[in-house]
Amino acid sequence: MNKLLWSAVAVIASTLSASAMALPDRVGDFALLDTDGAFHQLSRMRDQDAFVLMSFDNSCASIDSAVAQMKTLQSSYADQKVTFALINASAESGIDAIRAAKAQHGFDLPLLIDNGQIVSETLQFSKAGEVAVVDPERLTLLYRGPAQDQVAKTLDSELAGTADSTTIVAASGCDLSFPVKDMHASATPDYASDVAPIIAEQCATCHREGGIGPFAMDSHLMLQGWSPMIREVLLTKRMPPTQVDPYVGHFSNARYMDEKDLQTLVHWIDAGAPRGAAAVDPLTQLDFPDRKAWQLGEPDYIVKAPAMEIPATGVLDYINVDVDLPFDEDKWVKSVQFIAGDESVLHHLLTYVTAPAEDFDGGEADTRSVARRFLEGYAPGKVDAMTFPEDTGVYIPKGHKLSMQFHYTTNGKATVDETVLGMYMYDEPPTYENFTRSVSGQFRIPPYAQNHPAKAQYVFDEDVVVTGLRAHMHFRGKDMQFSAQLPDGTTAELLSVPNYSYAWQPTYQLEEPMALPKGTKVLVTGTFDNSEYNPANPDPSKELTFGLQSWDEMFIGYWTYHSATPTN
Repeated sequence: MNKLLWSAVAVIASTLSASAMALPDRVGDFALLDTDGAFHQLSRMRDQDAFVLMSFDNSCASIDSAVAQMKTLQSSYADQKVTFALINASAESGIDAIRAAKAQHGFDLPLLIDNGQIVSETLQFSKAGEVAVVDPERLTLLYRGPAQDQVAKTLDSELAGTADSTTIVAASGCDLSFPVKDMHASATPDYASDVAPIIAEQCATCHREGGIGPFAMDSHLMLQGWSPMIREVLLTKRMPPTQVDPYVGHFSNARYMDEKDLQTLVHWIDAGAPRGAAAVDPLTQLDFPDRKAWQLGEPDYIVKAPAMEIPATGVLDYINVDVDLPFDEDKWVKSVQFIAGDESVLHHLLTYVTAPAEDFDGGEADTRSVARRFLEGYAPGKVDAMTFPEDTGVYIPKGHKLSMQFHYTTNGKATVDETVLGMYMYDEPPTYENFTRSVSGQFRIPPYAQNHPAKAQYVFDEDVVVTGLRAHMHFRGKDMQFSAQLPDGTTAELLSVPNYSYAWQPTYQLEEPMALPKGTKVLVTGTFDNSEYNPANPDPSKELTFGLQSWDEMFIGYWTYHSATPTN
C-alpha cells in the first residue's frame, strides 16, 4: 500500500510540475495612454481573449510593411475578442512627434505612448515591428516575435483555451535601443542618492506614519519589501495619482512623475532594490511638516467641526453640518486651510457659504447647473493651504453660515475625527468674487454596461474667467473631459481625466486661467464602467441613476471661476 501511495504521489507531483513548467510567462499589469488620450490597462481588458501589441519606431524603414501585416492580422480576427494596438517603443519621445508619425503613416490602430520605454522593456521587445500576444486575464505573455503565421497559431490556441506556454521566435529588422536601461544595467541606481530623493518628493508625504497611504515609505527595508507593489502601481499609473492627461491643459497641482524618475525606480526595483553603501538611510531621516500647524500663520477665524465618532467598519452616510458664523459685517475669504483630525478616515469634506434659512445637503442632490459660493474642500492628498487667485475671494454676506459635508471611510480601527478649518480674510474687498458651478447631467446606466456615455452642458450668460476644474463620479466613473465651445465656433479642450478614480478627485488649478466670453457653451463628457471588469464596481448587476451614496452614481463637472466684470 505504501508503495502504491508513493507511486500515486509521484505521478501527481510529476503532473503538477509539468503543468507548472508549461505556464506562460507572467508580464504583470500595465497601462498607457494612446495618442488620442484614451486609457488602456491590460487588466481592464479581461473581456478580451487576447491583446496584440506591435512595437513601433518611426525611424525604422520597414515599419510600414510591419504595420500592414498587423492590420491584415487584425482583419482576420475582427469577429473575435482580440484587441490590436501599436506601442511607441522608440527611445525618442514627445507627443507631437509621436502623433505626427501616426498621421504620416495613416494607420487607425491605437498608438500607445510608452514614455520611458518601461512597458516595452517589460515585454522585452528588441526589434521594431515585433509582436507580443498577451492574455489579459492571466496577465501573461503567450507569444513574442515577428508578425508571421505563429501569431495566428497562438491566437487560435488562446481562443480555443489551449494556450499553456510562451512561444518566443527571434525577430529581425530594425533594432530598438534602450539607452537608459543599458546605463542602469551597467550602474544600478543608488538607493541613497538616486532613489530615496524621488520617494521623498513624490511619495513619502502621503506614505508616512499616520498618512493616507496604506504603508509608510520610511526606510529602505519598507521600500524593498513593497517594491513589487510599487512597480505595479507605477506601471498601471495608479501612483502618483495623476489622473490628468498631461497633454491636455496645464495644472499647478497635478501630480506627474518624470520619465527619468520612473526609469530610475523601476530599474532599481528590477535590480533587486539594493541598499547600497550609504551609512545613513535617507528615508529614516525625513522630517515632515507638522500637519497640525497653520501654514500661513494664525487664521483670522477658525471653525472647529463637531467631533465625529467613526466606527472600525461599515459604510457611513454623508454627514452634513451647519456652522453659524459670528460676523457682524460682510467678509471676503482670501485663503483657506483644513487640518484633518484623522486623515486616514476623512475621505473628503466640502464647505459652502449658505443663507441662514437654506437647508443644504452638499449641493450634489440638485442636478441643475448651479453656481454656489464654494469655500473650499478637503480631499486625499490635498493638505496645503489654498489661496484664491489674486484679487479674488469668496464672499460671506453678513448673517450667512457655513455648510460642511463630511464623507468618511472606515479603515478597521475606530477613531474620532475633529477637523478644523482656518480662514484668512481680505482687509478690503477684492475685485472679483469666486464661484463654483456644477454642470451635471441625467443618466441611466444599464447593468454590465462597460462604456456607458454621459454628458452635460451649460451656457455662460456673462464673460467669465475659469481658474479650476474638478471631475466627480463614483465607483463606476471611468473618464471625464471638460471642453468649451466658444461663440466663434472654436473648441478648447481644458481637462481630460482618462483614468478617473473616486479615491482621488482634487480641483485642478489651471496654471493660466482661461477667459470665456458670454455665450460660451461648456461641455462635460465622460464614460461609466458598470461591468464586472471594473475592479471598483460593487455590483455590476445594478441599474444606476443619480444617488448620493458611493454605490449610487453621480456625473458632475465643477467649474471654478469668477466674473470678468469687477464685483466692486
